[in-house]
Amino acid sequence: MWSSNSIQFYFYIALGMLLLWAISQAWMSQKRTETIHPFKAFIHLLAYYLSYLLIPICLFSAYAGWIGHYSLHEALFIFALTGILIYARFIEPMFIHVKRTCYQIYPEKSLDKSVKIALLADLHVGLFSGREQQLKRIVSKVNEQNPDLVVVSGDWTYEPERTLVDELAILKEIKAPIYSVNGNHDEQYPGPPIQVLLAHALKENNVMDIEGKIVEFDDFRLIGIGDLWAGKTDMRFMPDLPQDKPWIILSHNPDTVDMVPKLNYRALMLSGHTHGGQVELPWLTDYVMKKVSILGHKKGLYSHQNADVLVTVGTGMVGVPFRFRVPPTIDIIELI
Repeated sequence: MWSSNSIQFYFYIALGMLLLWAISQAWMSQKRTETIHPFKAFIHLLAYYLSYLLIPICLFSAYAGWIGHYSLHEALFIFALTGILIYARFIEPMFIHVKRTCYQIYPEKSLDKSVKIALLADLHVGLFSGREQQLKRIVSKVNEQNPDLVVVSGDWTYEPERTLVDELAILKEIKAPIYSVNGNHDEQYPGPPIQVLLAHALKENNVMDIEGKIVEFDDFRLIGIGDLWAGKTDMRFMPDLPQDKPWIILSHNPDTVDMVPKLNYRALMLSGHTHGGQVELPWLTDYVMKKVSILGHKKGLYSHQNADVLVTVGTGMVGVPFRFRVPPTIDIIELI
C-alpha cells in the first residue's frame, strides 16, 4: 500500500521527467521548423509540449483534495482549471465540426442543380496543428459531404517543418478538385520565407493555386485574390471582366470584402483568417478580434455594400495551442 508521501514523491518525479521530455521535444522540433525566430518557435513549442503536464496535475489535485493535502476549494479550483485547459488543448481541437449554409447565388432564380462547396481555412500546418491525425479527420469529413469542389482560403502554415510536402499528401484522398489562395502566414506576415516550400507541397498534392486566376463553372466564376496584409489585394479590374454570371471570390482576409467593386451580380466572398477568436472568453476575445478584423468579422455570413462574405473559423491554431468554444470547422456552402 502506497503512502501519501510516496505518491507525492512519485508525482514530482513524473512532473520532472515530463518537463525534461517537453524541453527536449520543443528543442528538436524547433530545429526542424522553417522559422525566422528560432527562440520564439522554441517557446511556442515548449508551451505545446508542457501542456501534457496538465493531465497529471489535474489527477493529483483530485487526489490531494481527497487526502486533505489541499483544501477542498484549492483542489476544486485546480481540478476545474486544468480540466478546462485539457479540454481546450486535447479534446476540442480534435473534434471537426461541419457547418452548412445555403446561399442563393442568383437574386431572382434558383439553380437547376445545387452546387456544394467545402470551405477550409487556417489549417496552420506547423507548430500546433495540422498534424497527421487531424488532417486525416479533415479529409474524411470533407469526403463524407461529397462536395463538388473544395476551396482553401489560406493560412496553410504556421512555421512548418521541411517535410510539408509529405504532411499534405493526405489531401490526395479528397474526392473533389481543390482550389487555394495563400494567407498572411503563408506570405511572411508573420512567418519564414516558405512560399517556395508551400507552392511545391501544394502542386505535388494536386492543390491548384488560383491567386490571380479565374476558374469557370457553369453557373458562376471562381476567382482567387491575394492576401490583404501582404498587399496583394486588388479587385479594381473585376468590372472589366465578363459579368454574365455571379462571382465567387476566394480571399483569406474577410476585410477584403470592403474592396469588392460594384458588379452586375452580388459577389460572394469565402474567407477565414479570424479563427472565430479561437478561444472564446468574455470581453477578451472581442478585444483581440478588433485587431484581427477592423470591420468586425468573426464568423458566419456578413453583408456589405457590394458583396457578402462567409467567414469560416478554420481548423488550426496559432499563438496558443488551444481552442475553446470555437471548435475546428469545415463550412459547406450549398449554392441554390
